[in-house]
Amino acid sequence: MSALRRKFGDDYQVVTTSSSGSGLQPQGPGQDPQQQLVPKKKRQRFVDKNGRCNVQHGNLGSETSRYLSDLFTTLVDLKWRWNLFIFILTYTVAWLFMASMWWVIAYTRGDLNKAHVGNYTPCVANVYNFPSAFLFFIETEATIGYGYRYITDKCPEGIILFLFQSILGSIVDAFLIGCMFIKMSQPKKRAETLMFSEHAVISMRDGKLTLMFRVGNLRNSHMVSAQIRCKLLK
Repeated sequence: MSALRRKFGDDYQVVTTSSSGSGLQPQGPGQDPQQQLVPKKKRQRFVDKNGRCNVQHGNLGSETSRYLSDLFTTLVDLKWRWNLFIFILTYTVAWLFMASMWWVIAYTRGDLNKAHVGNYTPCVANVYNFPSAFLFFIETEATIGYGYRYITDKCPEGIILFLFQSILGSIVDAFLIGCMFIKMSQPKKRAETLMFSEHAVISMRDGKLTLMFRVGNLRNSHMVSAQIRCKLLK
């Protein structure tokens, strides 16, 4: 049995099959029946080796509304795939919405049918369909300004929409880009290069029994104001 443990480690235990059909039984001393190795049932850890605590909060009530009340922190704590999805979706919806607003103004004023008339002054020059309205919005939002499409002074509703677009674009950029910047600056992966001793020991230190373990840093860069928090379960 000791040879089997040395071969397979402590993650397996030796059991036997009973001839009477009573199922699997542990291997006892002095017995030599047919042996079978089955994995031990692993106990769930309270704290993973990477520091993540395996505790879930339940029965809190209105948990979703609490997360939405602090939407910025919720977005920062999301996984990268969800952050990128929300980032792309928000900009896509905002672009399509604002381009539709410019197209509606051109449609209600009749600019789409009179765009090629020589003496007619439209709200936005050279906007005669939805793709051209979308391109005008992208050129304005990204401050590219090719000079082919521009707002004229004969369209007060276009000027108001342009001001609304500038304010909304600044808010969306500040919110999403700030969220992505904070998420990239979080040192969550820094713990991947920290090594802990495999075993902890209890020894006398300064006349008291003390729990001790070792921590090593694989990187050459030093950590400033590092803090270690431990949890002891009795």
